[in-house]
Amino acid sequence: MDDTDPICPLCLRPIPPGVKQSHHHLIPKLKGGKGGPTILIHQMCHNEIHATLTEAELAREYNTPAALRAHPKLGAFFEWVGKRPAEFHARSTRSLRKQKSRKRR
Repeated sequence: MDDTDPICPLCLRPIPPGVKQSHHHLIPKLKGGKGGPTILIHQMCHNEIHATLTEAELAREYNTPAALRAHPKLGAFFEWVGKRPAEFHARSTRSLRKQKSRKRR
């Protein structure tokens, strides 16, 4: 870890080179965010966002790091994972889309 490593604006852990990471579109591409602002976050944080919220919810209500951190479930997750080492990565919960499609069957 280096003092110049970027910090995940969600879990507040450093993102050192080699750690799973991705860019999150603050407005989903499918909802008009293509070419819009992105934030660099841990892949684990990204997975949790998309497992918890729909694209419509992200576009409408959760389109800033502060709003994402204020979400009850995500806020608790970011606080929990923020206590782990920067390299920590685990599978996220089942995605919202998969849960909904199972209910329709």
